[in-house]
Amino acid sequence: MGVVIVVCLILGAAIALAIAVVLRGRRAQQARSAPRPPRDPFAAEGETGGDPRTLRAGDLVEYLGERLFVRGSLRLTEGGFSWSEHFVDPMDETAGPGAGHRWISVEEDPDLTVMFWTEYQGETELLPNQKTLTVDGVTYHRTEHGTAGYRSEGTTGLGDTGRVEYADFEGPGGRGLAFERFPGADGRGRWEVSLGERVPRGTLVIYPGSDA
Repeated sequence: MGVVIVVCLILGAAIALAIAVVLRGRRAQQARSAPRPPRDPFAAEGETGGDPRTLRAGDLVEYLGERLFVRGSLRLTEGGFSWSEHFVDPMDETAGPGAGHRWISVEEDPDLTVMFWTEYQGETELLPNQKTLTVDGVTYHRTEHGTAGYRSEGTTGLGDTGRVEYADFEGPGGRGLAFERFPGADGRGRWEVSLGERVPRGTLVIYPGSDA
């Protein structure tokens, strides 16, 4: 009788193990065949170089092989819309000031758009008083003109808060032409002009500052 009981226990354990293996295989197959939830392929969380929306003074960025420090940022708002501008200087001080002022703009409307801007240093004075402007053989069309409030962080050369008038032009291939002027004690201020290019995904790498 004892032998029969032992045999029954062994058979029962073997059957239970077989059932567990079958159930586990079915669950694994269901998990593999279950459809993945839909997601935006251009969402910021897929950006291996970091999220540009988190940029701030003290961060280091690498773009097209050049490393630049974020010296200061402007947080701009107009109505219910907001965007950021980050002023950058080369990590290698031997590069000198020849490249002029440079900055990175980050906005969502609704897609995330990152632009890299360089100060225009042409001899011809540019004013945003026309709907179309041609610079260095590239034709730009005016898309926006308005006034925004800003909050300054880090080193920007501006006060803690203020207003800025802007005019934006778009060109082919993700190019941009930007005008900004900051009213001050001397009146409406002068137009600061920059040429920009859209930053392709994967070409901007962000290294957060030590206090991030």
